[in-house]
Amino acid sequence: MVVAGGSPVGGVLGWSDMKGLAVQVIASRWFVVFASFLVMAAAGATYMFGLYSPDIKSTLGYDQTTLNLLSFFKDVGANVGILSGLINELTPPWVVLVIGAVLNFFGYFMIWLGVTQRIPKPKVWQMFLYICIGANSQTFANTGSLVTCVKNFPESRGVVLGILKGYVGLSGAIITQLYHAFYFNDTKALILLIGWLPAAISFAFLRTIRYITPVRHPNELKVFYNFLYISLGLAGFLMLIIIVQKQTSFNQSEYGFSAAVVLFLLFLPVAIVYIEEFKLWQAKRLALAEPVKNIVVDDPPPEITETTTDAPKRSNNFGDITKARREGRPEIKWWQNVFNPPERGEDYTILQALFSIDMIILFMASICGIGGTLTAIDNLGQIGGSLGYPKNSISTFVSLVSIWNYLGRVFAGFVSEYYLARYKFPRTLMLTLTLIVSCAGHLLIAFNVKNGLYVASVIIGFCFGAQWPLIFAIISELFGLKYYSTLYNFGGSASPIGLYILNVRITGHLYDKEAEKQLAALGLKREEGKELSCVGSDCFRMSFIIITAATFFGALISLILVARTRKFYKSDIYKRYREADTAEPAENGAGSSVAAGAGEGNREKELEVKG
Repeated sequence: MVVAGGSPVGGVLGWSDMKGLAVQVIASRWFVVFASFLVMAAAGATYMFGLYSPDIKSTLGYDQTTLNLLSFFKDVGANVGILSGLINELTPPWVVLVIGAVLNFFGYFMIWLGVTQRIPKPKVWQMFLYICIGANSQTFANTGSLVTCVKNFPESRGVVLGILKGYVGLSGAIITQLYHAFYFNDTKALILLIGWLPAAISFAFLRTIRYITPVRHPNELKVFYNFLYISLGLAGFLMLIIIVQKQTSFNQSEYGFSAAVVLFLLFLPVAIVYIEEFKLWQAKRLALAEPVKNIVVDDPPPEITETTTDAPKRSNNFGDITKARREGRPEIKWWQNVFNPPERGEDYTILQALFSIDMIILFMASICGIGGTLTAIDNLGQIGGSLGYPKNSISTFVSLVSIWNYLGRVFAGFVSEYYLARYKFPRTLMLTLTLIVSCAGHLLIAFNVKNGLYVASVIIGFCFGAQWPLIFAIISELFGLKYYSTLYNFGGSASPIGLYILNVRITGHLYDKEAEKQLAALGLKREEGKELSCVGSDCFRMSFIIITAATFFGALISLILVARTRKFYKSDIYKRYREADTAEPAENGAGSSVAAGAGEGNREKELEVKG
């Protein structure tokens, strides 16, 4: 085939140019990241349980043990995502997002109908089922969007996990502002909002969020830092507006203004996406504007561009397939060689990872650490009421947890990535330090330090947020990305186990025991169907002393993992992904020959990648 010289491309953007640029922006890896930001920003309804749980407790007449059991089923749904992981192994991400949207709307809509008494009072087991279904949608949103982004940017996974999980952490404060703008102070309507809003966003980006074959981008980390600066601006604004709202009384129109600013900052990252794609588009036009003469090509050379596919097999196993082809060996199935795992960092099968000592240690540390912080977050409403804080302070606690949850996630993602790259500082050690710091927050609640609940909300929110990207990044680094969809969700399943032990069996039981003791002291008995309330610092003291001890034990357990993985983190843990990235184009381009003048064509492709 002979290609004659081409004509230059004009500098003025025509309609076809604008259309082509728009298509390129929407089809890019960066737009997948932006869409995932919005999905994550609406996917944290489970962290707002402390805001709407008092309505459930008073309307349905639950005691604290029943409410904590409801919280447990919420977190079972939110963290047991094995089903969503397995579905994602077999289907494209849009299928996972559709299932999640349907589950989200059904679960929370049924709770709203029950709390507003539009249907007969649901039985306790029905409420457990509804909240478990609604919360389980979060695992589908996480798997569909977050896991996709990690696989699209395998060498920046700590940063990707940090910023995306950060938006989940901010979602409580974001949804609170939107809820006040839409429904003012109708807390029951909040349940309806968290039913329809996440589902609508997931449906809006069904075909946007997809696997794109990774191509190394020299500007990649800088772009993520630009996203980070915008998200920090969003967090800063939310912090400022929460302080102002606490000092003054806002009307609905003023809430509408703050919500408009929040929405503007949520959509601002699309400007970064446009700028990056415009640079690439300009580079391609510049290359086309230079005349190319008499290039003889036997077979078309491979396009070194971002290519999309709806077949997750190709993208999920990108590095593994390349390596298997190179070495001429058969691919290992997930059920094979369970007790004969590969080296750390290689692709483990599902069973190899689940039965590994590293995973068991990480799982135990997660039960203690996340279980304790999540118990505090889910009981903020009851803790504030027992310790005599004003009712309007409850939403302040929830928002503080949400913002510092975000800061913990981005801190753990970006800072751990920086120290890992520069100093080979293991993420496992950072996880240990996070668990130790969270003990301080639990002790502030246990001993009812004056105004200590505000500080405890900050510490616990930060540490809770920081644990998630660290745990998920550790899993991806130790066990590979091939079956990451399933292993990611298995890592999250430690949370409900810890929550059941520390929240239901310990915190709820001790709270009700103290409440009944207070009623007995007054010569009263609890009436059937009435909520059981406890007042005073004794309601949660012993519970949080136990939680502190459990968290410290988790920190000691995690030190074993630090010792086991120290040598691994001193090595180049991302080397195999760089090898796969350079080997794949070479394989696809076998048989191509380029005659005189091919240097110009190669330059065009180089600009296409570096733009």
